[in-house]
Amino acid sequence: MFKRVMGAGLLFGMAATAPPAHASNCGMRDAVVDRLQSKYSESLTAGGLQGSRNMQTMVEVWASEATGTFTVILTNPQGISCVVATGTDFFTRDAPVVPDGVKS
Repeated sequence: MFKRVMGAGLLFGMAATAPPAHASNCGMRDAVVDRLQSKYSESLTAGGLQGSRNMQTMVEVWASEATGTFTVILTNPQGISCVVATGTDFFTRDAPVVPDGVKS
């Protein structure tokens, strides 16, 4: 549950951030994903679509429990991915257990 909440928070927080104007952090999605997997041992952790029906962008969070790194990428319908955020010390947390209510 927390992974979903964390992922949703990252997705919606980063959805408003446009890729850099100079687009030096962009490339074909296959190449970007290959680099995330081979260099940082990251795997797809969360993702979703943002935008209107006419123009949707895929927002993805890639992370590695082994290295503690994470990367957020946006991918357009043409397959171009742009890195919009990177970081270290990635963590996940289990959702807190909420006890059933007491009937009165």
